[in-house]
Amino acid sequence: MKVIVSTVGTSLLTNQIDRQTERHWFSQLSNHANKKLENIPSDIKNILEILKNRALKQLNEGNISQIRRASAELNGIYGIYNNNINSGKQDLHYLIATDTAQGKITAEIVKSYLLAQGLSVNIFTPSGLSTTNTSVFSDGIDQLIVWLREEIAIPYQDRYKIYFNLVGGFKSLQGYLNTLAMFYADAIAYIFEGENSELITIPRLPITIDQSIIETYKLPFALMKAVTEVKELIEIKVKDYPDIPEALVYIVDEEMTLSTWGKLVWEECKNEILLGDLLEFPRLVYLDSFREDYKRNKDVSQRIKLQQTLAKVSVLLEKSQGDTVILRGNNAGGILYDTYTGKYSDLDHFRLNNDWRVSCFSENGKLYLRHFGHHDYVNKNP
Repeated sequence: MKVIVSTVGTSLLTNQIDRQTERHWFSQLSNHANKKLENIPSDIKNILEILKNRALKQLNEGNISQIRRASAELNGIYGIYNNNINSGKQDLHYLIATDTAQGKITAEIVKSYLLAQGLSVNIFTPSGLSTTNTSVFSDGIDQLIVWLREEIAIPYQDRYKIYFNLVGGFKSLQGYLNTLAMFYADAIAYIFEGENSELITIPRLPITIDQSIIETYKLPFALMKAVTEVKELIEIKVKDYPDIPEALVYIVDEEMTLSTWGKLVWEECKNEILLGDLLEFPRLVYLDSFREDYKRNKDVSQRIKLQQTLAKVSVLLEKSQGDTVILRGNNAGGILYDTYTGKYSDLDHFRLNNDWRVSCFSENGKLYLRHFGHHDYVNKNP
């Protein structure tokens, strides 16, 4: 069984343009390539509707050769199945579309065709993914990395053969997917341009991550990851960690944030690192009772969740210079920091999730952590 992840471009639409009478449509579509449907004028919407209907008609009425010429995405899929697409009814297909009108329309056309063949198909569109600018594109790639790992690799890698079909899609997106495939795919599918070109599959290279680099710099990596989650920028200076490989971080004004590849590497290594000793996050003080709770707890998911939450708490406290007010708002990443009532009114607590808690108190800009565990355990003895 296979999971086939296909990048989606817009050539299926542009292939429908009459180059003699509608040549000007190319430039009109290009000028609106990064815009969402609600942000494009009605005349462009009309062009897209015409091209969409032509594409649907061509796919529904064409033979396999015509269909493969019309759609790069379907060309790759047909190549994977040696033209017998009906043999893939037990497989799963995912289409990666840009967050643009043209990208979504093209993906919907391909999806409708595959559904008509009896295949299982879903579209994934990273929010904001487009080539508007580097920042927007990078944010979309970050979402894509997380999705590929958590929704494709982890659930399916032991039961399915994972293909990345990169015949369609934009070159900027394909460049990243080529590298991501080395971590998450069993094979990459390409087809050379030209009539009757054959499918080329490149097997995954045996890449392993040098975890020693991350182990050495696990504290700044955990903090930089937390920065992306709580959307609060704190200063993590290059001078404090001068030997972190440049490929893993973005550096602006001598301050570091995780690069796309830094996030990928952290995601691959984080669980093993976060299961280890408590990281010494800024503005957090671990009392002996807290350390004992951590050592005693053998729940893998909660130990990982604890350190991820502590990283966010640390980042927020650094931002506020130790003022816990910043932890109490709805924008604090679900921490839900609060004060006990009654005889424990001098103590505070925050949550990891619905069932697990941390008790604490604040003093002189630092947060002293007392207990960690299930809410019944912590609340009865904060």
